[in-house]
Amino acid sequence: MVNSMPYFRARKQKSGNVHYYFDTGSRPRKEIPLGSDYREAVKKWIELSAMPIATASETFADLADRYEAEVMPLKAPTTQATQRGDMKKLREFFCQPSPAPLNSIKPKHIYQMLQWAKGTPTTANRLKRLFSHMFNTARAWGWTECENPCAGIEGHSLGKREVYISDAVYSAVYEHSDEPLQHAMDLAYLTGQRPGDVLSLTHADIVDGLLIIKQSKTSAPLRFEIEGQLQALLAKIAERKSSFRSEAASLLLNQRGQAMSKHMLKNAFTSAREAAALTATKTGDADLAAQIRAFWFYDLRAKAADDVADDRGELAASRQLGHTSVQTTKRHYLRRGARVKATK
Repeated sequence: MVNSMPYFRARKQKSGNVHYYFDTGSRPRKEIPLGSDYREAVKKWIELSAMPIATASETFADLADRYEAEVMPLKAPTTQATQRGDMKKLREFFCQPSPAPLNSIKPKHIYQMLQWAKGTPTTANRLKRLFSHMFNTARAWGWTECENPCAGIEGHSLGKREVYISDAVYSAVYEHSDEPLQHAMDLAYLTGQRPGDVLSLTHADIVDGLLIIKQSKTSAPLRFEIEGQLQALLAKIAERKSSFRSEAASLLLNQRGQAMSKHMLKNAFTSAREAAALTATKTGDADLAAQIRAFWFYDLRAKAADDVADDRGELAASRQLGHTSVQTTKRHYLRRGARVKATK
């Protein structure tokens, strides 16, 4: 049975380093340390396990257990958090009333899962992507010879978000923001980067007149020339940090001089947005109030893409966002359409 097989486990230590272990599969659990060098750890694991061959009784629960132990820990922290939540839903669908054998899962079951989760179509599509990767991993492990049941099954069609944040909306929220949030908004807009990547920036990322950003999602490195508005912003950030006795390396600090977290950013932005919307309502501008309430912090990435595309073209916008294809930028981030001239 699979639950008696040894597993290769990865676990992050408090120091941030990843250590690997040989899980014997026994109950109670017994683990043998394999060290922190991935290649050496794999070599030792192979020697200890002699690469056991799985039987035909593997279930989705068995796959989920091993995937969470071996594959998830190697992904980015944000991806891990998302996938652990998705895994709970997959377990609920494929393990009730009892775990489904891998070889019994067919395309019709993937379709049924998509329908089961259609109330949140984005999540449903994400469940399909995670299951597909898990099944392909099971094939690589030799757990199944079946074709991936996700092949040929289309996910839910999702409408493209079309909200463009105008300068008026940006200014309204900006005026109701404290200095830490203003710096976060400016940094996100000027670089066009995701909130998590903006929050992760430190003074060590400023090298030889360049702001270096390594995107967490793709690991793509970008080098922003520090000039103009970005140069002025970084100078303000440095000046503010000098007023604190803070050892935080982060560029973005909260009111206490601590590194700003996603939770802090979300709370600050939500409060500023609501205050701005209430002000617009009181002045009788219901349309502006509605636009303000439709503003997500993540929309700053799309606003940056649109504004750069208008100024320097779609290729420049694509490069700033770190995309390898202009089509990706156009499909997901350019919300206003191409700027053209009428026939003369």
